Amino acid sequence: MLEQKYCAWCERWREEIGPIYPKTAEAKIAPLRRIDIHKPLPEDLKNLTKGRFTPTFVLIHEGKEVGRMRGYTSEDFFWALLDEMIKKIPHSKSDS
Repeated sequence: MLEQKYCAWCERWREEIGPIYPKTAEAKIAPLRRIDIHKPLPEDLKNLTKGRFTPTFVLIHEGKEVGRMRGYTSEDFFWALLDEMIKKIPHSKSDS
């Protein structure tokens, strides 16, 4: 999650989704990391394009970006788009 201080939509996500996200099946597949867009990126994300809009959710699998969701308007919007991004994660043959 790319975020910044004083972002009303980030705060809304933290209130509506933040408390439940760690308890979901999605969190097991896509653990959440919160990154302030005004600070240097962690070394493992140094090639990530931050953008200017927050919140932005970036799904990374094996070091590569699989999907990106810009903004947050509602729970329904978030879960539906997250589901679509998770479906794009390549599965190994053992996952079939």
